[in-house]
Amino acid sequence: MTSQGPSWYERQVLPYLLDLACGLKPIRKQRRKVVPLARGRVLEIGIGTGLNLPYYDKTKIGHIVGLDPALEMHKLARKRMREAGLEIELVGLSAERIPFDDASFDCVLMTYTLCSIPDPVAALKEMARVLKPGAPLIFCEHGRAPDASVRRWQDRLTPMWSKFAGGCRLNRDIPALLEQAGLLSVDMQSLYLPGPRPVTFNYWGTATKS
Repeated sequence: MTSQGPSWYERQVLPYLLDLACGLKPIRKQRRKVVPLARGRVLEIGIGTGLNLPYYDKTKIGHIVGLDPALEMHKLARKRMREAGLEIELVGLSAERIPFDDASFDCVLMTYTLCSIPDPVAALKEMARVLKPGAPLIFCEHGRAPDASVRRWQDRLTPMWSKFAGGCRLNRDIPALLEQAGLLSVDMQSLYLPGPRPVTFNYWGTATKS
């Protein structure tokens, strides 16, 4: 039996919906906090439609590899590559099996991506594997809120939300997932962005192998 490819919705509608939602002003502000930290040979996990590209500091960048299984989003990413004046190697795979050697990147960048990876711990372990010793995973993710009432709504909404939002889970515990993958963050920050609380609690910072 052959596996089914992406549906019409996933090909024609979802990339533009995600591009709109992930390009809102509060999220752009978050991207500005983390993307300029990238340097050297960079692996961006879940490059999607290329929303991070305008925020790279080109004076610090050697080479960028963009990993994302959603090939239908790469058309938008290529457009932003041209606009940003960046050359990026696009790889159409998920992060659970990163096709690069151990200790081959100076940093890994991941923004608003961990929510939709089927096996987040496996993916984080792969990110740790390809990082050079002491090199950082730079992240900004939405996830499990600190308030019990908000968490209940996240748990209620996630099954339906994920069906229409590309597999996005609202209730992923970002600090716990990092810890399970053997990653340590000493500078993690968190807050609610403006908007509905079940979808706006953010974590960001850097992590290295513990």
